[in-house]
Amino acid sequence: MAVVSVSMPEELLERIDQFSDEHGYTGRSEVLREASRNLLGEFEDKKLESRDLMGVVTVVFDYETTSVEEKMMHLRHEHEDIVASNFHSHVGGHHCMELFILEGSLEDISTFVGKVRATKDTLTIDYSVLPVDDFGPLSNLN
Repeated sequence: MAVVSVSMPEELLERIDQFSDEHGYTGRSEVLREASRNLLGEFEDKKLESRDLMGVVTVVFDYETTSVEEKMMHLRHEHEDIVASNFHSHVGGHHCMELFILEGSLEDISTFVGKVRATKDTLTIDYSVLPVDDFGPLSNLN
């Protein structure tokens, strides 16, 4: 197995070590391997390919970090073909939240989420993807 070196904030490393201890992992390498496999596989769901999808992406960042807000604005314009709506809000004393509602293909939504994740200085990024071509019993109302 190859050995790699990864840079990360000390606080994150401490959280990984604590998680490893609390959940019975053999060490941080095992945690990072599992997290990597999950990240790489999360947009490989064959059931979502070739379907109309809705995505909801939430980004939280420090109010003082204006570069994140700028990057979010650029991403919104760069991906205006899939960004159906965007909402900005102040949360807590020093944080902002960007909420994006996306409509598009799995590939397009995956690309957008990847670019958001690559944005430096974000605190949290959360998202969900849902097919809009089948909402169960309500889809037959047409």
